[in-house]
Amino acid sequence: MAETVTIARPYAEAVFQLAREEGALAKWSDRLESLALVARNVEVAAVIDDPNVRQEQLVELFGAACGKTDDSLTSLLKLLAKNDRLTCLPEIAGLFETYKRAEEGTRDGEIISAFPMTDAQVRDVTPELEKHFKCKLILSVKVDETLIGGVVVTVGDQTLDASVRGKLAAMAAALKTQENSMQLNPSAIRE
Repeated sequence: MAETVTIARPYAEAVFQLAREEGALAKWSDRLESLALVARNVEVAAVIDDPNVRQEQLVELFGAACGKTDDSLTSLLKLLAKNDRLTCLPEIAGLFETYKRAEEGTRDGEIISAFPMTDAQVRDVTPELEKHFKCKLILSVKVDETLIGGVVVTVGDQTLDASVRGKLAAMAAALKTQENSMQLNPSAIRE
């Protein structure tokens, strides 16, 4: 996997630069996602690996997945086919999306909730979370009943713990600290 990402990176960077110059980040994002879906298909993977299938046929197959093609898309597909890199399209699409979100100031975040959340609930909390994390967020939700109540939100390496379990752990730590300070300073204990 790491090797595939390393191989995909220069292609993703080149497509991102082109898309930015064209002012077409959303268009290329959609295109790459369509191409990635095709590349993930088991039957298509077999066709890609078939030595009897010509590069031109692969370019046509992938081009058809995007519907309307232009010179830049055709050039990308030809380059990937020539270098046997069509199977890297999912990684190229993923990296492109990462670059696009960074350009737009958008980050992925995960809400871990004690209970399932509706789309409306996620939309309601998103503005507050965007203020807290100081960026636009694309949020996913995961349920963890051990939280007891509340949520834990993770964005990159930042975590906001507003769960009951987290608050109980913080109270336990505070009590432990207070207990330790009383043991060190007996005069702090009053009769």
